Order: sequence, then C-alpha cells, then structure tokens
Amino acid sequence: MDENILELKNITMIFPGVKALNNVNFSCTRGEVHALVGENGAGKSTLIKILAGVYQATEGVIVFNGEGVEFKSTYESQLKGISTIFQEFSLIPTFTVAENIFLNREHTYKLGFLNRNEARSKAQELLDEIGFDLDPDAMVSELSVVQQQVVEVVKSLSVTAQVLIMDEPSASLTDVELKKLFEIINTLKQKGVTVIYISHRLEEIFEIADRVTVLKDGEVMGTKRVSEISKDELIRMMVGRRISDIFPAFGEGAKAPLLEVKGLHMGEKLFDINFTLHAGEVLGVSGIVGAGRSLLAKCIFGVVARDSGDLIIEGEKRQVRSIEEAIEHGIGYIPEDRKAAGIIYFRTVKENITLANLDVYKKGAFIDRNREIDDTKKFIKALDIKVSGINQLIEEMSGGNQQKTLISRWLLKEPKIVIFDEPTRGIDVGAKYEIYRIIRMLAEEGKAVLMISSELPEIIGLSDRIMVMRRGKIEGILDQHYKRVTEEEVMSIAVGHTYIL
Repeated sequence: MDENILELKNITMIFPGVKALNNVNFSCTRGEVHALVGENGAGKSTLIKILAGVYQATEGVIVFNGEGVEFKSTYESQLKGISTIFQEFSLIPTFTVAENIFLNREHTYKLGFLNRNEARSKAQELLDEIGFDLDPDAMVSELSVVQQQVVEVVKSLSVTAQVLIMDEPSASLTDVELKKLFEIINTLKQKGVTVIYISHRLEEIFEIADRVTVLKDGEVMGTKRVSEISKDELIRMMVGRRISDIFPAFGEGAKAPLLEVKGLHMGEKLFDINFTLHAGEVLGVSGIVGAGRSLLAKCIFGVVARDSGDLIIEGEKRQVRSIEEAIEHGIGYIPEDRKAAGIIYFRTVKENITLANLDVYKKGAFIDRNREIDDTKKFIKALDIKVSGINQLIEEMSGGNQQKTLISRWLLKEPKIVIFDEPTRGIDVGAKYEIYRIIRMLAEEGKAVLMISSELPEIIGLSDRIMVMRRGKIEGILDQHYKRVTEEEVMSIAVGHTYIL
C-alpha cells in the first residue's frame, strides 16, 4: 500500500456567515500527482490556503509524515516541507533567478557579505536537477511565464519541499510551455515529490494526474484514480450534468450576412482573409497558437490597423479603423485577457457594466442613476451573475462571474456582431455552461457571434461552422449542420495535413 505523506481529517472552515469547507477528508501519497478540481466556490482555494498556513481550520486535523501539525503561517508550512505556487507569482522582477530562489535565505561569507557565486552555483544545481535550461543570472522581468513557474518550483525545492501545490499553473501557458511543465512535474514525481495540481482544464487532469479529488460546495464528492474514471463521470461529479448536456443545441441555421470580410491583409501576419458571418450563427475560429486568430479579431474591432481589405456590415462597406467606429457599427468585443483588457479593477459590478455606456444615462449635466441601477439589475438577473449586490467589487468575484459582467457591458451596447476571444479561459466547468448558454442565446436573438477558442471540445460543441486558421490564412471552413466534425479533423487542418473549404 502506498504511504500517505499528507492527510487532512474532518477539515471544516467557517467564515462569518459562510461554511467554506465541511468535514473534508483528503490524502496524498508520496510521489503522486493528485488533482484537486471543482467549480469556483467549491472550496479549493480555502483548502490549499489551510495547507499553506494562510488560514487555520476551524475544525479538523492535518497529519504530515505521520505527525499531527498546525500551520500558523506560510513560513511554518514551508519549514515542514509544503510549498505553494499560487496563480500570482511571488517573484521580484528586478532580481535575478538565483536571487529570487534564495530570497531571505541568502548565501553569505563569514563577515555577512553576499556570496553570489555560491547562490548562482546552487541555483544551477537545482535547475539541472529538474532538467531545465535557465541562466541563474537572468532577470525575472525578462522571463516567460513558464520560466517564472520554473523559478517558483526551484525556489520550493531549495527549501526541500516534499509537497508542492500548484494552483492553476497552466492558465497562461502555450501548448509547448505546458508540455515542458508536465515534463518537470514528472521529474519531480520520480524524485518522490508529491504534487497537488489544481486546474479547470480537465484534459490536463487526465494527462498528468494519478488521482483526482472533486470538491463541491465545500464537501468532497469523491476521490478516484484517473485511470478508472471518464471525463463524463468527472464532470457529473463536479456539476451534476453529463458532458453531453454541457453544450446547448444548435440553432435553426444562419440567416442574412451581417459581416463580410474580403481580402483582409495585415503585414506578414494575416493574408487574404475572406469569410462571411451570418445573423443567428456562431462561427468558431480554431487553430494552433500563432495562427492569427486573435489578431484577426483585433483587426475587425479596430484595435490594430489592417493594411488592406474590406469590412461589409449589413451590406454596406465600412471603414472601421478604430474601436469607436467598430462600436458605432454594432460590433462588440470580449477580449482574451479579461483582467488586462476587460474588467476595471477597484470598481463595482455596476460600474463595470455601465461605465462604457454612461452616454446612455446622461440627463443634462447629471447621470440617471435609477436607470443605471435598473439596467445593472436586469443583466445580473438575465446572465445569472452571482453577486452579493450591485456595489460588490469585481475583484472579489469568481472568473466566471467577472466574464459575465464583462459580457453585460457589451450587451448593454446592443451590438449586432459579438466577438468572443477565449470566452471561458480560466473558468470552471459549471460557469462555462453559463457562458455557452449566453453565446447560444445571442445567436438565437439574431446576432452574429465570432468565437475564438483553443479548446476543441468547445469549438465543436458550440459552433455552427468552424473556421480553421493556419499561419495567418484560412485553411478551411467546416459546416456542422451537414456533418458533426471531430477533433482530429479540425487539428488535421490546423497543422496543414488537409485542406477543406
């Protein structure tokens, strides 16, 4: 029988008015990758913060290496051998790799001066140990996301971590970077390090994890060996629905053209783009990273200028050389990175929904606050946004509810054409269903939806037609009203093995 390195017994966590965790039992064996999954609000973050020493459980016991422990700080947790890599890295950009790895544990000579050579040498040893080529003298500000994650991993190993908790490590990684991360995790596993892996991307769970534990509403729904459970069963444990019920049914088919793109060209990145987007349809845009999908969306919305080509909206040629012109002609755009280019931090839900639409509420020199409040409440209800009130700060909300708030902002503009770029990135399965419902609802209302996604099940499950891009060109367009396509068919076109139009 495998040896348990970590056991949580009957863990309960109560915040004022809220029971975040209820009698949770969870264990990990030495050298396993144990996935922890669940919808936003399921209790995952609370659980790992208890392990990290950020919170102390209201009730229950933590057993580590056979010994009952209580962590009153992150320092105590790390001292025992539990390290946590949160989504927001704790690195100092102006320090080198080596300086970050040994922060607050600097190597010094007898007189107290920094021994940079020893720190550099030790950092190199740790990097070699996990097989990652990275210069210990490189500035963290110059590193990619995956390289920064490696620094966090090595930092953990430098304090002899026996359990490494990774919270959404793949959120900002490309497929190539993700593959490298998995190689590092497998190396850690072989060295006997236990990894608790938290992710919304279920395909990762089946690729990297040995076991998976599902949390729902603060309780454990079950723990399964990944080899003994299907994706359908895992989703049903998380949200109570089968995978076949996740995607709404297709509509009745496309109507009149709302947008025609003809001969769009942009530098050496987009070449002779031609397609039509109809009222009442969802046109999915697929392709591997670098295919030009997001750039195409930005060209259509006026974020970046195209060199040539025409945009024909409702039968009339339009310039659309700026965001203002795009909005004026009925185009809405939900960007790929909602945190950097979408939501407005330190503002309320109401402000995030209405701030871009204040011209609608002008009443002379004043703002019609009652109408503003009414519209906010209407969208909160229509899109089922989980919020304590219209004045809740948006940074306090889950990713799915932030995304629905951002969608509300654009729906208030009443666009005819809506562009979604990675609409469910970093969102749990239950919230994804809500976003899918909204996208399909827009199509049923006669709007035209252009949806970019890196998730093939999402593209296939939601799109009426699928436009596949490769190296800045359209490689093929597949109509699912004639034949339901497969992931293999889409990927084959994306990598240039097949041409279908």
